[in-house]
Amino acid sequence: MCGCSTHQAQSGTTERDPSAVTLKVEDMTCGHCASTITKAVEAGLPGARVQADPATKLVSIRGTQDVAKVEALIAAAGYTPTVPALG
Repeated sequence: MCGCSTHQAQSGTTERDPSAVTLKVEDMTCGHCASTITKAVEAGLPGARVQADPATKLVSIRGTQDVAKVEALIAAAGYTPTVPALG
């Protein structure tokens, strides 16, 4: 989890892309967290495009369908990913 003292959400929203892997990360609280998650996923899955939005707590990744790998990369970065409920 983030240890920075500047917990400001990034502006904008994450649109849900049906072809993307989308996970909920409740402990992503600021832009620093989003950046950490983005870098971790992009390093582990070269070529993947990551969109992390602290305001909605959603991380969408295009370029892979391997949910388990994405979950493992986010967890290794110190965060707790879950698959969001449909609806």
